[in-house]
Amino acid sequence: MTDSFSNLSLAPTLARAVAEMGYESMTPIQAQAIPVVLTGQDVMGAAQTGTGKTAAFSLPLLQRLLKHENPSTSPARHPVRALVLLPTRELADQVAQQIKLYAKYTQLRSAVVFGGMDMKPQTLELKKGVEVLVATPGRLLDHIEAKNAVLNQVEYVVLDEADRMLDIGFLPDLQRILSFLPKQRTTLLFSATFSPEIKRLAGSYLQNPVTIEVARPNETASTVEQRFYAAQDDDKRRVIRKVLTDRGIKQAFIFVNSKLGCGRLARSLEREGLKTAALHGDKSQDERLKALEAFKQGEVDLLVCTDVAARGLDIKDVPAVFNFDVPFNAEDYVHRIGRTGRAGASGLAVTLVSPSDTRLVGDIEKLIKKKLEVESLQLDDHPRPGVERSERERSDERPRGRVYEGRRREDFDPRDASELRERRGGFRPAPVNRDPFFAKPYEAPSSDAAPSWESAAPKTPRSSISANIKPKRKVAALFKTAE
Repeated sequence: MTDSFSNLSLAPTLARAVAEMGYESMTPIQAQAIPVVLTGQDVMGAAQTGTGKTAAFSLPLLQRLLKHENPSTSPARHPVRALVLLPTRELADQVAQQIKLYAKYTQLRSAVVFGGMDMKPQTLELKKGVEVLVATPGRLLDHIEAKNAVLNQVEYVVLDEADRMLDIGFLPDLQRILSFLPKQRTTLLFSATFSPEIKRLAGSYLQNPVTIEVARPNETASTVEQRFYAAQDDDKRRVIRKVLTDRGIKQAFIFVNSKLGCGRLARSLEREGLKTAALHGDKSQDERLKALEAFKQGEVDLLVCTDVAARGLDIKDVPAVFNFDVPFNAEDYVHRIGRTGRAGASGLAVTLVSPSDTRLVGDIEKLIKKKLEVESLQLDDHPRPGVERSERERSDERPRGRVYEGRRREDFDPRDASELRERRGGFRPAPVNRDPFFAKPYEAPSSDAAPSWESAAPKTPRSSISANIKPKRKVAALFKTAE
């Protein structure tokens, strides 16, 4: 089996684009998947993240779709022939950009649709006609219901990062989308991990698939150095700074488990003088794309993100990944550290382990079938000047209670309050009422007469009508009754 792109029987237009992108040797997943997809067979592919799965399915699809290319401007001549489904907006945008680069010398059209953006521009592009449609499941269903996307001529379906789509809860959406497609089609399923749910999905929608595994399922890349450091929550930022300094690392991903924690950590690192951006699901799509672009351009050193960025994002030459929080799902660990050490490059993955993370580390050991050693890292006793100390350190030195004129609250005499207030800003207390009546002691009344409020109420003559019944009011009649 050939391992060079030049030896593949690709069309000249595709071969030209591949050569311009600098592709020479194929990765293992590409070398095994491309010839199989060119024959039109269903594929179930498992490969480590960052091994080139996008080219593995895109190039053979475009090769087989070249028979449909035409210069017509009629949308009817450009129906959707291939559908690529992905779990996240960033991944969909990335794959769509790659496909455009592969097909730029052909007459095949491609488009991408995902949520968080206005539907009108996407609708206009779909109405013009596209052969390759890249989409996230939720937004694609919106376009299907709006009659913007017709999928009755789809020949190829790609489910990329399928395990992540199931984790997010996209299975019902996937089932609805696949029900709109022709029964006779080629289905390709790619994932970095193979769970029992993925195998059931493949058994339901793939017909005699060719299974391609270029590495043991759930195995981490051998080019990534994995380190686990024991750290209290308050010391984790200091550990990150020390590793960055000691290793001379300029850029890194930092993964956390929650959106709130993502924003807080990004602000803390920004205050410490590090160029930082946050990326999580509550950010608008425009903010997310800008943060990614700034990180790619080197304008941002640290990208603090949730697992929305853990799958498939291809940013070259990222030297390190930090797990500020140990992931709840062990499979997410494989995807997180896959953001570094891509395409054969070396990388560093640092996981910060607090005392409550023992069970989560054990789950990772079971998944990757490797014993993990949690090390201790010696931190400097005195942080660098200008760097914010941890909350615990600041609280240890903070005086307990409010301070008045240099004295703590427990040493403060409230009787000095008026004197202090008078010295601050010329404040004067309100004058005190000196009425002598309120200074007299209590004196008992001299007579034994009953209090006025206990005197008997004046008696009213009894009536045959109860006091609780109100008499009727006389109302003027509108019409005089007949006699």
